[in-house]
Amino acid sequence: MLPIDKCVVCNGNLLETKVTEIIKGGGNTATLQVNALVCQNCGERFYHADTIRRFENIKLKLERQETQDLIPVGQSFEVA
Repeated sequence: MLPIDKCVVCNGNLLETKVTEIIKGGGNTATLQVNALVCQNCGERFYHADTIRRFENIKLKLERQETQDLIPVGQSFEVA
């Protein structure tokens, strides 16, 4: 997946795992599952460059309110 085999933060072992990432933009929130290398010691996540570009594209869509191709799930509320 990535050209690293140890965590750059703590030197722990990495394991490729499916994780849920939360992306926020323009008052909207989206969640998606992606593969990441996760440090078994400190929990740091490492993503492939294509995955990071996907995060950036989703954030832009959220900021622009371009959510027509996203699946609505529940509602979010802010407590004052």
